[in-house]
Amino acid sequence: KQWYQRRVAITAGSLGVVTDGVKHSMNPFDENAIEEAVRMKQKKIVKEIVVASCGPSQSQETIRTALAMGADRGIHVEVPAGTDADLQPLAVAKIFSKLVEKEKPDLVILGKQAIDDDANQTTQLLAGMLDWPQGTMASVVNAADGRLTITREIDGGLEDISVSLPAVISADLRLNEPRYATLPNIMKAKKKKVPTATLR
Repeated sequence: KQWYQRRVAITAGSLGVVTDGVKHSMNPFDENAIEEAVRMKQKKIVKEIVVASCGPSQSQETIRTALAMGADRGIHVEVPAGTDADLQPLAVAKIFSKLVEKEKPDLVILGKQAIDDDANQTTQLLAGMLDWPQGTMASVVNAADGRLTITREIDGGLEDISVSLPAVISADLRLNEPRYATLPNIMKAKKKKVPTATLR
């Protein structure tokens, strides 16, 4: 068994930690969202999976992980390093709403929340901006006749709702067990081009 310890360094001004040289990984809730999209594609419910990530150039690693899991295309919205920590849910929702206008999907699946700030707001804000129905904290998603039946985890237990498409949903950890990317798929993902968009 091998492990190494990394000393945590605080940034100047004590407003964060130094992330230089640290390998980032995908948010676990986003892994569940991608897994659900891949399963929907395997069932022929969706035709194409497009993933997007906002952040500095290192965000392309996360997109490539999604491509290796089974996504078809990725879009990187570049946010300058050092300012990405200030990217709040409202800003992310505005960015994603512009991507939705361009890509015209029938379904947007996001992770329930980011694990750094636990805000759990982007899905709701995006659905409001698009004026689309939403199903948050989904632990079960079934599709039939242009509608989604979603089982949501709420404080009192479970709630079943039905929404029409297009819709925005957020994935809970209990939605599925994300697959591991295979080595051949990881190698293919490294070769795929990931277009970069910038904020305006």
